[in-house]
Amino acid sequence: MATFDHPVGIDIGGTGIKGAPVDVERGELATERLRLLTPKRATPEAVADVVTHLLKELDAPGPIGITLPAVVRGGVVRTASNIDHSWIGIDAAALFAETTGRPVAVMNDADAAGVAEINCGAGREKEGVVIMVTLGTGIGSAVFTDGVLVPNSELGHLPLHHGDAEDWSAESVHEHDDLSWKKWAHRVQTYLELVERVLWPELIIIGGGVSKKADKFLPRIEIDTPVVAAELHNDAGIIGAALAAPHA
Repeated sequence: MATFDHPVGIDIGGTGIKGAPVDVERGELATERLRLLTPKRATPEAVADVVTHLLKELDAPGPIGITLPAVVRGGVVRTASNIDHSWIGIDAAALFAETTGRPVAVMNDADAAGVAEINCGAGREKEGVVIMVTLGTGIGSAVFTDGVLVPNSELGHLPLHHGDAEDWSAESVHEHDDLSWKKWAHRVQTYLELVERVLWPELIIIGGGVSKKADKFLPRIEIDTPVVAAELHNDAGIIGAALAAPHA
């Protein structure tokens, strides 16, 4: 059983809701993570029910940090990606605090993954502008300056090839269009060149599930900015959420 020393991180995605208590001193999961399916209609009430059920299964009593695939400002959801649009305008922090009876912090999922990498992973002790890019169904991003998060960046929506960058270079496009690693790496490079021209970072960290296959595409990317794979992979969202939990 987890103790109050371990806040709980919960990462809400379009297909799964996963969580675990986190040892924030070591930057790692304190127990094995659990994963439940995201409801097909991922309304606030339906998701809150799954989160409550997940917490019961985890049997971890600490404060909670929760990620959402959305812009979250002051605990209030402003956009909705891969969750129901009824989330927009909802005070998610208040909703989860009421349903769980615990203190809760809510943040954007890419921001949470970035917080984990900056504190415990590939971005440790890096000064200047550091950008975390998560390649998945879309493209998420987290921007830091001297280790401080600039929340809710939406760099996946930078214009590229007459549309959003994520519609051309997300990992889902790699799969859907059956692109070779070489062709997809070229697309990712074009996107990262755009990010580089806009923000001139000192480091770019590539996250998302595909980061576990970084050896297949990162060596093909050549830009002026160093580009490295995330170290925490699919646990980054959980760890970052726990780091943001109240009293963490």
